[in-house]
Amino acid sequence: MKITTHFIVKTAAVAAIYTVVTLGLAFMSYGNIQFRVSEIMTLLAFFDPTYIGGLTLGCFLANLLGPNGLPDALIGTPATLISVIAIAITGKITKQSKVGLIIASLWPTLFNGLIIGYLLHKMFNLPIFLTMLEVAVGEFVVITLIGVPVFLLLLSKYKHLLTTIFKNN
Repeated sequence: MKITTHFIVKTAAVAAIYTVVTLGLAFMSYGNIQFRVSEIMTLLAFFDPTYIGGLTLGCFLANLLGPNGLPDALIGTPATLISVIAIAITGKITKQSKVGLIIASLWPTLFNGLIIGYLLHKMFNLPIFLTMLEVAVGEFVVITLIGVPVFLLLLSKYKHLLTTIFKNN
């Protein structure tokens, strides 16, 4: 992958949007019951793996600046990194099919549910399995139940525009 101005701008824009949306909706972006709307953006990696860096950086900044600070940044960010890598791999393997998008949307439910649930259990002495389930349900609702239909709608209505945006420059 070549580091170009286009790549740097795209990475910075995605990181900024993820961070601002997460912090702007902080009341529902953190904790064991969370609906982090910015997580919908993880599906960008399904179409173009160059979004992985921006998504990871945005998550790091949102976690670092959020109420759980450094522990969340150091543990939560790798959970998102693992998720977006799995999403990108799923996109490649499934040739970006609709079924592939649904499958890809489940990775953050699994990884964030386990990792963030464990982190919150350790930080706040919450019941481990319930906390993992709560985080997983939030991820599933935001990414699979809301994010996938949004992406499918955008793809059906604005395919030409999205093809231009997702074009790897």
